[in-house]
Amino acid sequence: MTVIGWLQIILYCAIIVALTKPLGWYMTRVFNGERTFLSPVLRPIEAGLYWISGVDERREQHWLTYTVSMLLFHVGGFLIIYGVMRLQAMLPFNPAGQGAVAEDLSFNTAISFITNTNWQNYGGESTVSYLVQMLGLTHQNFLSAATGIALAVALIRGFSRASVRTVGNFWVDVTRTTLYVLLPICVVYALFLVWQGMPQTLGDYVEATTLEGAKQTIAVGPVASQVAIKMLGTNGGGFFNANAAHPFENPTALSNFVQMLSIFLIGASLTNVFGRMVGNQRQGWAILAVMGVLFIAGVSVTYWAEANGTTTLHALGLTGGNMEGKEVRFGIVASSLFAVITTAASCGAVNAMHDSFTALGGMIPLINMQLGEIIIGGVGAGLYGMLLFVVIAIFVAGLMVGRTPEYVGKKIEAREVKMAMLAILVLPLMYLGWTAVGVVYPAAVASMANAGPHGFTEVLYAFTSATGNNGSAFAGLTGNTFFYNLTLASAMFVGRFFMIIPAMAIAGSLAGKKTHPPSAGTFPTTGGLFVGLVVGVILIIGGLTFFPALALGPIVEQLAMNAGNVF
Repeated sequence: MTVIGWLQIILYCAIIVALTKPLGWYMTRVFNGERTFLSPVLRPIEAGLYWISGVDERREQHWLTYTVSMLLFHVGGFLIIYGVMRLQAMLPFNPAGQGAVAEDLSFNTAISFITNTNWQNYGGESTVSYLVQMLGLTHQNFLSAATGIALAVALIRGFSRASVRTVGNFWVDVTRTTLYVLLPICVVYALFLVWQGMPQTLGDYVEATTLEGAKQTIAVGPVASQVAIKMLGTNGGGFFNANAAHPFENPTALSNFVQMLSIFLIGASLTNVFGRMVGNQRQGWAILAVMGVLFIAGVSVTYWAEANGTTTLHALGLTGGNMEGKEVRFGIVASSLFAVITTAASCGAVNAMHDSFTALGGMIPLINMQLGEIIIGGVGAGLYGMLLFVVIAIFVAGLMVGRTPEYVGKKIEAREVKMAMLAILVLPLMYLGWTAVGVVYPAAVASMANAGPHGFTEVLYAFTSATGNNGSAFAGLTGNTFFYNLTLASAMFVGRFFMIIPAMAIAGSLAGKKTHPPSAGTFPTTGGLFVGLVVGVILIIGGLTFFPALALGPIVEQLAMNAGNVF
């Protein structure tokens, strides 16, 4: 651990905090339908889209109608991705002549991208064409991200409105998010990435001759446009198999730092949107503080573990920390920071191989995902996931003082608490249940590259990543099998939609309630006591439901590595 390393972490956090308020202000205006500096250009396009699709932007929806619209929207996205992958060989923009993708892999990929997971059981440059990358994957990168943001805004409206039956219009929210937030940033972002050296072309793969005289095929394509939205929308699916460790997806130290910033940018700013829409920006800062405490703790442990290495590495004379699986051009601090950021958000992009991290260093990404990726989290998903824990924390506070719990003027009653617990508990049901099957079913065991605790962690990480809609992987596990394509798809589907539906039910319930002004007995929710309470509740729930299975593999592995054994 070095001073320069910590300065990089501090600089990163400072820039995120500095950008939170201005972007939060801008997004609040967008979601409220107010005029922005982009309105003269984008408003005619927005109105034209509503006219073509027959959407009345002034007509809002009940939470159930809003949710059904979202689900039907994703059915269309699934069919598009599955269709273009199966018909790939007959479609244009396929310079490498890629054939049709197998049924089970196409199914897994379609579920993966509509759920904002972007888990990839394939190598992008060797499996899919330019058309699939653009029409199928990049297209859904925008829409799945826009959906997450729209759902978070709908839940915010539940807290901010009083005595109404509606939470907004799904079609309007998705359109405005895409037009006014995602597209403008991504246009500028993609141009920056091209400037940094990232390819953006529809030309053929490049044939090169190496210094030894051998022939090499260098894959290129429309990379920058996909990387921009994969990071900003916390999607994570790589154009290349090596993801952000590939020099064409992450050419420089500057591109690496900006990519890390873009992963947290919208998720952090949505906390400010929450504060503005409920009429008290300090509420948003308190939620961001909860996220920040958990994030700094995770970064500290991972950086320490990777910088110190292991007893086995020290015995080999490697005392500079654990560099296995890391890019020399990024080093330990940038790799550790990236790993925590990408799993704190539901991004899943990686610039180092998590499978090669030390046991404790690899455990923090697991913790981040098993908590539901609420530390900033995926765009939108992180905020509504955190608000579920806030509901539980406020309920606990109410029990301790013997009065009806309230949050931002809304009474938190049995219905909201039950829905919050349902959304939270469905996650361990998926990843613990499927992990139990994966470590005993012969076809699944055959996919494990390692035996013992590390092999167990590979399986647990895969199902945790899928359920948390993250998409990163312990690369030692072979996922492109019939068993894993189907089971991981089911985990992705349940992890996304079985969390969304209870959250939307809470939004509808809260929107219909009256707002009560704070009284002398109201628990303050903008100070350090509230931040500590929410952090404590998150860790307690995690300890009861997630950590026993989580810790088994990494902790046993760490003990073995310290004893000089290598798995």
